[in-house]
Amino acid sequence: VLITGGARNIGRAMAETFAAAGAAVAVNARTSKQDLDATVAAITSKGGKAIGHIADITDAGAVREMVKATVTAFGRIDILINNAVTHTWKPIQELSYEDWKHTLAVTLDGAFHCVQACLPEIIRSGGGSIVNMGGAFGHVASAGRAATATAKAGLAGLTRTLALELAEHNINVNCI
Repeated sequence: VLITGGARNIGRAMAETFAAAGAAVAVNARTSKQDLDATVAAITSKGGKAIGHIADITDAGAVREMVKATVTAFGRIDILINNAVTHTWKPIQELSYEDWKHTLAVTLDGAFHCVQACLPEIIRSGGGSIVNMGGAFGHVASAGRAATATAKAGLAGLTRTLALELAEHNINVNCI
């Protein structure tokens, strides 16, 4: 299992849960090395298999290196969880274009890069799952969340398309 944004919060909980169920887990973080190391240590101290990898998922090359490290460590990837997120809370008149681009880059470009890099490995494994972490903001309006709502709605659209395209490869794609 490769989990982006897996060093803290729900990402860490997912990493620990998958590891407790017997999965080998690759945990990604962009900058929080201390949290990443703590998550990996929590898993390995209980006998689980985990590696950590610092990578900015908006960088396709960094994502390819992360996937390569995961396959080197565990031999395969069966599950990708696109969990990385950035939080932008600003009214539209205060939202900079840089804030807008960054939010979409993490949510949409990051998922795109991760899917493209992991897909050959998941297919080689005979199938698997891609889980995109959506959220209510993709379906319900909330003041100050224009960038997040747009990104999450886009992620829902990407999920539906991938589910159709990848079914023939025995890959389930869901957004939760």
